[in-house]
Amino acid sequence: MQPVLSEDKADLTIGKVPVKNLWLLMLYASDLYRDEFKKFSSVEDAPDEIPDLVSQMLCQSVQQRLRRNLTSGYITREDRLKRLRGRIDLLETARHRLLQKGQIACSFEEMTINTPRNRYIKAALEKLSTIVSSPMLARSCRSSAKQLYQYGVIGPRPDDSLMSKEIYGRHDAADKQLVALASFAFDLVLPSEQSGSHLIQAPNRDVTFVRKLFEKGVAGLYKANLSGDGWIVSAGRKLNWEIESESEGINSVLPSMRTDIELRKEQKHIVIDTKFNSILTRGWYRENSLRSGYIYQMYTYLRSQEKPDVPYSLKSTGMLLHPCIDQPLNEQVTIQGHTIRFVTIDLTQTALAIKNDLLKTIVGHNE
Repeated sequence: MQPVLSEDKADLTIGKVPVKNLWLLMLYASDLYRDEFKKFSSVEDAPDEIPDLVSQMLCQSVQQRLRRNLTSGYITREDRLKRLRGRIDLLETARHRLLQKGQIACSFEEMTINTPRNRYIKAALEKLSTIVSSPMLARSCRSSAKQLYQYGVIGPRPDDSLMSKEIYGRHDAADKQLVALASFAFDLVLPSEQSGSHLIQAPNRDVTFVRKLFEKGVAGLYKANLSGDGWIVSAGRKLNWEIESESEGINSVLPSMRTDIELRKEQKHIVIDTKFNSILTRGWYRENSLRSGYIYQMYTYLRSQEKPDVPYSLKSTGMLLHPCIDQPLNEQVTIQGHTIRFVTIDLTQTALAIKNDLLKTIVGHNE
């Protein structure tokens, strides 16, 4: 059964997490928030307004672009022509005996505004018109999409792999924000477990998708809000084993290590591992127990990176950060000089409270 989106989108949930708070995590995870996070400060109090703000920004940017002319680009075309243009397709020409018909099969570059970039933006406007709460904004989205169509932007939405290859120069730097807004618009379309009238395309809803969203959202929030205070925030850094000797085939079977989030400031170093399940599980002899595998993993991250000539590496902190599923938890233990913290965040509370709690886990504990 295909997921549907009900009329009152702000009150929907996925699992127990309100959709508006997943929108907030998507905002934090996006490049858009990192580059323009001050523009989004107001919606952190009311995240259900995020689609409306994104649609407003996208419509305004498109209108500005239309006044200055859309960015054009070259696309590859193949056609049968009466004169040579570009390269000759010898096989096609010979197979269909085109020379006898006074034609030649050519492959050539053609300047057009019907570029993948413009089609992507048009598709985003059409998608936003179905999820914004304001009827006026919905009309603006449809109107801007229609204008692009009238200019000659037609065809389906390009896939994300094609858009990831887009290169921006000085003359079209403004398009980068347009594409970022469009990309974020597609992310905002989430499935719901409630019934409604709008069929939508849903992203992968398995545990991996939600966990990666949580991880990227936390990393994006820290990058935007802590970098100005001297913190260096990195995500997905690969760690190296301190190997002293090795057998010939060990590299083909030795697992790699990659952290979710790392924060550095002066002599402080924090390694954060995010999960999207309960931080507690049933133990052998007790009702609740911390998950041993996660502790072993964090312990390995911390101890494997120790360097005698780097003092802070001998006392770096680890944090296992989970959503609050069963009960809140904020505990810590120090093992061989390294403090490991176990923290949960309640994703069902207000968006502003989520932001404040995430920042408190770093600033409130270390400063």
